[in-house]
Amino acid sequence: MAEFFVRRPIVAMVLAIIIVLLGLISMSGLPVAQYPEITPPTVNVSA
Repeated sequence: MAEFFVRRPIVAMVLAIIIVLLGLISMSGLPVAQYPEITPPTVNVSA
């Protein structure tokens, strides 16, 4: 199989580009709601 891609570098390049594009598309489809709602900490000082 490695010999196939060595003899045909264009096929290897196209396959790599397709994999990268699919990864970018799937990353953009991830929900942002998976991150929790964070409230800033408060400090109470009493004298």
